Amino acid sequence: MASGALHLPAEKQARAICVFVHGRGQSPEEMKAHVLDRLEAPEVAFVLPRAEAGSWYDARAIDPLTDGTRSALAAALEQLAADVAGARAAFGALPLLLAGFSQGACLALEYVFAGLAAPQALAAFTGCRVGAETDERPRRLAPDLPVYLTGSDADPWIPVKAFAEAAREIGAGKGRLRADVFPGRGHEVSDAEVAMLQSLLRDLAAGAPLGMGAAR
Repeated sequence: MASGALHLPAEKQARAICVFVHGRGQSPEEMKAHVLDRLEAPEVAFVLPRAEAGSWYDARAIDPLTDGTRSALAAALEQLAADVAGARAAFGALPLLLAGFSQGACLALEYVFAGLAAPQALAAFTGCRVGAETDERPRRLAPDLPVYLTGSDADPWIPVKAFAEAAREIGAGKGRLRADVFPGRGHEVSDAEVAMLQSLLRDLAAGAPLGMGAAR
């Protein structure tokens, strides 16, 4: 896989793929330990992209876009697109969930808004659009894309206002959205969010419609 991505084969024959993008200052190994190891997903193959020096771009997600941020974001999206393409090449035409946490969730959102090869669903844990609302940003979301978006009023990196702006843009792009705000939740992936990830992966592996109905 591109750029040292961590590749976790399915324990059984793969029936779905999950590309999971880590946050700022994190690693694929941390996402495995903190999120993926809490799942029961033996039929899912995981690909975890790795950012150079642990960061996809230097700015905060909510900072206005500069030429430097746009350049770094373009390079990160190119790498993520290569990892998604590599996952599809390795596992064929299996359904693919793109997911991420924090900066990884923001990058995953930018991926789908950029109109790149669409996954079957997106799970953005503590995510928002990169840049200010007034910035010129792509809005080429695939219609009817199932999106699970989360946030928290206590998160130090992604304000609720930025989360809400992302939810509004997903709606304007005709995405099929479930958005959850978890009051008081710190900068982490909660048990309820893991349960939703479990539900999405189970439905994808079974070839079933994505209900996004896990309890909050």
